[in-house]
Amino acid sequence: MRVLVTGASGTVGSLVIRRLLDRGAAVRALSRDPARRIFPKGVDPVEGDLERPATLDGVFDDVEAVLLYPHPETAEEVVDRIRRSGVRRIVLMSSASVRTDPDAEHDFGHLHHRPVEEAVERSGLEWTHLRGGEFMVNDLDSLPDSIRTEGVVRAPRGDEPGAPVHEADMADVATVALLEDGHHGRAYEITGPEPITPAERAAVIAGALGREITFVALTLAEARDLWLAQGVPPEICDWLLWESDPGEEDAAAPDDCVSPDYERVMGRPGRTYARWVDDHLDAFR
Repeated sequence: MRVLVTGASGTVGSLVIRRLLDRGAAVRALSRDPARRIFPKGVDPVEGDLERPATLDGVFDDVEAVLLYPHPETAEEVVDRIRRSGVRRIVLMSSASVRTDPDAEHDFGHLHHRPVEEAVERSGLEWTHLRGGEFMVNDLDSLPDSIRTEGVVRAPRGDEPGAPVHEADMADVATVALLEDGHHGRAYEITGPEPITPAERAAVIAGALGREITFVALTLAEARDLWLAQGVPPEICDWLLWESDPGEEDAAAPDDCVSPDYERVMGRPGRTYARWVDDHLDAFR
């Protein structure tokens, strides 16, 4: 089977490529500038940009399955090109946010991801949606500097549990859905295997490092200022803060944030946050 991976140099895409190669698939990797990317031996790099569908001529030829990243502005045209090229299967990297209120003022997640899901569903091809929530790997953007220099983690709502997902778990399910039958028409919500609060995540990192780390709870306004300073776009800040402040009556019980879909697909529990910290411990030293 030949599989085309978009987002090939990204965190999940790069892991999917290695898993596909390990399982004997032929892999084509889409990149805006493949000459500047280093892909594993055996990968066929091709140039193209999902934001500019005219650059995709021939990219999907002789491809059976596509791992697709969302670009809502061009989704209809890109999916049509995939369909007309004879591709049989699309696995879409979507988001759990599609389940929220599409009319909500700050619901960037739904507005960004659901139009792509709908375009894929209308294509008539086999499709699987992978709805990830928060990724553990996002902590590499926000935590290492303050941990290394101050021994501090700053975050809002430190006692609110979530179930962030290890990027390797997303890659596992994506690989299975690309290569194996039985996943057509499924929307899998992929989370971590256990609820964990921001304060508890800081404690896990502290235990792995063998040093004290102080958790500082931020107000929502303080969190917005911090994220803006870290380069997070304002609309993403507003969306994250809206998701972080659901209101007393809407707050989920801890177990409600954990989805069973990873274990159902893979037959084993997902990777814990402690496992993720061990995998990335050098970033915090």
